[in-house]
Amino acid sequence: MLCEGALFVAMAQVLGFLKLWEFPWGGSVTLSMLPVFIFSVRWGCRNAFLASFAFGLLQFLFDGGFALTWQSMIGDYILAFGVLGLAGLFQGKRWGIFAGAVVGSTARFVVHYVVGATIWAAYMPDEFFGMTMTSPWTYSFLYNGSYMLIDLVLCLVAAGLMYRPLYRFLIGLDLVGAEGRASVTKRGKS
Repeated sequence: MLCEGALFVAMAQVLGFLKLWEFPWGGSVTLSMLPVFIFSVRWGCRNAFLASFAFGLLQFLFDGGFALTWQSMIGDYILAFGVLGLAGLFQGKRWGIFAGAVVGSTARFVVHYVVGATIWAAYMPDEFFGMTMTSPWTYSFLYNGSYMLIDLVLCLVAAGLMYRPLYRFLIGLDLVGAEGRASVTKRGKS
């Protein structure tokens, strides 16, 4: 598990460097969450939180992490990436990679949304996406939602392309012995 976690976190970090689009105050469109989601649905929440926490630290250290205060560092990196591990709630489920991606992405968005509306509110521009900004909550919703939604769609499309050829791997059938396959298959059908 530790070796696989290290490899998946490394893949996530490398994918994080391959930005399709990046906002000036942080947030970018990448496929970096996908390896964390795959690891999460293979190994469950406990292990997933460890991997996603490590990924958050690496994002801050090596991807030009920008924080105003220690609160924004914890919120935008440790918590926001840490909650990606919630995808582990769907461990062994046949559709787990898709549900895990939705739950993990939504949880990350919620953390970024709250941090953006509270800590980053002072940096709200007068206009964003051609709209006049009067509320930091609206601005944070639009700012963080714009890249998080695209990230989620990219992860779902990539998982959909991998699903059929890697089904056994995605639900963790390769991790259990012959006697355990029946129980994982039964769990996967729910």
